[in-house]
Amino acid sequence: MAKNNDDKKMTVEEAGRKGGEATSKNHDREFYQEIGRKGGEATSENHDKEFYQEIGRKGGEATSENHDKELYQEIGRKGGEATSENHDKEFYQEIGEKGGEARSKQRNND
Repeated sequence: MAKNNDDKKMTVEEAGRKGGEATSKNHDREFYQEIGRKGGEATSENHDKEFYQEIGRKGGEATSENHDKELYQEIGRKGGEATSENHDKEFYQEIGEKGGEARSKQRNND
């Protein structure tokens, strides 16, 4: 195991932190974007839809256990603001119409 300046054994956490700091000094944002893209491509080649559904479910459960209602209100508000900045009146009319049609079909099936 690597040693620190006090001639004590370095923990795995310390070694990881030092390695991460050294890497961040030697590489720019594009480097991290590229390795992230490659990792994402490799993961998608090796896993199916069920894998992503499962990790999404686990992530959602962990988030709900660690955060309260206010977090969800805040991210909902931010999402609504971003959507309204990127879409016009016609977009909202179209999704409203689709929602109304789906709701009508649901009522007819009940």
